[in-house]
Amino acid sequence: MTEEVVLDIGRNAIQLVIVLVSVLLLPALAVGLLVSVFQAATQINEQTLSFIPKLLVTFFVLIIAGPWILNLLVNYMRALIHDIPGFIG
Repeated sequence: MTEEVVLDIGRNAIQLVIVLVSVLLLPALAVGLLVSVFQAATQINEQTLSFIPKLLVTFFVLIIAGPWILNLLVNYMRALIHDIPGFIG
């Protein structure tokens, strides 16, 4: 196994993690921004007001995108395991 192969595996893993995390974090970021604008407009300074909607949106996105996320992870691991003989020899 050469350095290029190790770096390629690491790069692919990091790209996969970035895609999967962004799917969950971007909707939470958008909801947090909307709640912050609402709090600024109404002058309500309650911290749990922004936490609960972000949590609910994250769970909803996880339910909707969960099968897709799991499919990406399984395909990555399947390809990685399939390529082990090529890495060794």
